[in-house]
Amino acid sequence: MNFFIQIIVSGLTFGAMYALAAVGLALVWGAFNMLNMSHGIIMTLGAYFVLVWAEGWGFPLWFAGPFAFIAGGLLGVAIYFVSAHWMLRQKNFEVTIIIATFGLGMALEAGLMKILREWFQASPYSQPLSMGANSFLVGDVPVSYQRIIIWAVAVVLIVLVGLFLTRTTMGRAIRATAQNRDAARLMGVKVKRVYVMVLALASALAGVAGIMLTSFKDIVPLMGQTPMLKAFIVIVLAGLGNLTGALYAALLIGMVEAAVKVLLADKWGFLAMLVVVVIALIWRPAGLFGKHQIARQ
Repeated sequence: MNFFIQIIVSGLTFGAMYALAAVGLALVWGAFNMLNMSHGIIMTLGAYFVLVWAEGWGFPLWFAGPFAFIAGGLLGVAIYFVSAHWMLRQKNFEVTIIIATFGLGMALEAGLMKILREWFQASPYSQPLSMGANSFLVGDVPVSYQRIIIWAVAVVLIVLVGLFLTRTTMGRAIRATAQNRDAARLMGVKVKRVYVMVLALASALAGVAGIMLTSFKDIVPLMGQTPMLKAFIVIVLAGLGNLTGALYAALLIGMVEAAVKVLLADKWGFLAMLVVVVIALIWRPAGLFGKHQIARQ
């Protein structure tokens, strides 16, 4: 029974973290067929934003999370104008933007490493928002308050994103653009403004996901690479661009990883995720919740 409880607790935590990262990726792909390969460094910078805010500048911790959300959003806007804005009309946009954002992510990682060497010590830092080992027992399994906060933040942010997409004018514009970009433009939707908003929102969520990831591990410059890869696995498993599917897929991947880590060993968790994805894609090549689509012209 304790194994079962530990799997549920860990699986929900992994699923919540992956969901926030994957929803942003799915949102960007759904809006304009863009895979943002700099998503991982945004998660990393989200964690460092909090570190600088709380320990570098000495500002109150209660606003550190919102600061990372806002700073991540601004970084997403910058990424749009540096890369996607100039490539949207290119024939092979889906391919060139992958290369461009991959290079941009590497440049940001190199810049971060240089700043850390010159201004800070290069050693890992602890997340100032972490609550440490404070916990309560469920059966004989300790459940940290940090996990409860992660679950709550993930649920609140995902609900707010859902409300934004369904109840606001900009949200409806985003959904219209995702369904048919040309028709949305003819109906008066400012498509480029939609793209900016989508990248800002996705990057803001990535910034918060970075905080969650570092609440259980140290902050290091390359920490975002593996979570970004796992977020890609989630959206591929769900079906590219499917937001609801990404949530379910994140929970599934989180549970699989937790079960393997609890019952076998940590080193087999990522391999188990890949096996699940391969089997699922053999069964449903478009993803568990995806549909076959004609490529946009």
